[in-house]
Amino acid sequence: MSDAGLSVAAAEDSHPAAPTGQGARGGRARWARPLAGLLLPVGLALGWELAVRFGLAQGRLVPPPSRIWETFLRLADTGELGLHIGVTLWRVLVGFGAGAVAGILFGALSGASPVSRRLLDPTLQALRAIPSIAWVPLFILWFGIFEASKVTLIAVGVFFPIYLGVGGAILSVDRKLVEVGRAYRLSGFALVRRILLPAILPEAVTALRSGLGLGFMFVVAAEFMGASEGLGYLLVDGQQLGKPDQIVAAIIAFALAGKLCDTVLVLLTRPLLAWQDVRRERL
Repeated sequence: MSDAGLSVAAAEDSHPAAPTGQGARGGRARWARPLAGLLLPVGLALGWELAVRFGLAQGRLVPPPSRIWETFLRLADTGELGLHIGVTLWRVLVGFGAGAVAGILFGALSGASPVSRRLLDPTLQALRAIPSIAWVPLFILWFGIFEASKVTLIAVGVFFPIYLGVGGAILSVDRKLVEVGRAYRLSGFALVRRILLPAILPEAVTALRSGLGLGFMFVVAAEFMGASEGLGYLLVDGQQLGKPDQIVAAIIAFALAGKLCDTVLVLLTRPLLAWQDVRRERL
């Protein structure tokens, strides 16, 4: 065999193929990670179910999972569950979209311009300190009790964490990165695209996730404003009629809908952060 052939063979021997079972183990690991997150809630639910069945607890004010499941099935059979979830998701997504756009724009303006920051930030920080429920009478007076007031309240709740996250991310960009870009004579657009945007994206994505979570918190207050549809209405209806199983079912539906939306947001933004070389797996 020639020297070239020996070199190729040696190179192939020095890089052995991955074991056939490694791919299967990796696939199992991908499924095991999300399933591991179910251990705690499933374990707590199973423990409470057993406690009620064996007479260790009454289960009147905190119903067992079997009764909650029956409530889910009843609401699903009548079509109420899908209707209320759909209305709540629509309100959250519209409010989140409006609040996120405004938060990104004002955060970028405040972070990039010292003059804008001195003009805008004191007022916005003062408005951020106002409790969400304090806006309700004013929004009802301005927009009525219909969708506009509810979506506006959600947008206000979403706006502030995104504004703070984006503005803070811009202000925390390492000065040396900007100097390197200028040393390579990058234009203004190229500097933003290749230096500033990658530097602020991780914190901006975290701010979006925080804003989305607050959107689900504010939709509860929004749906207390005379709503006849939505998961918040299910909460109020269950409280007025003394149905703890319906209240807990609505809370679980909130949790599942919020987790689903957060997962979708993480998946949509993951390509933007694929360049990161981090040790921990991103949540």
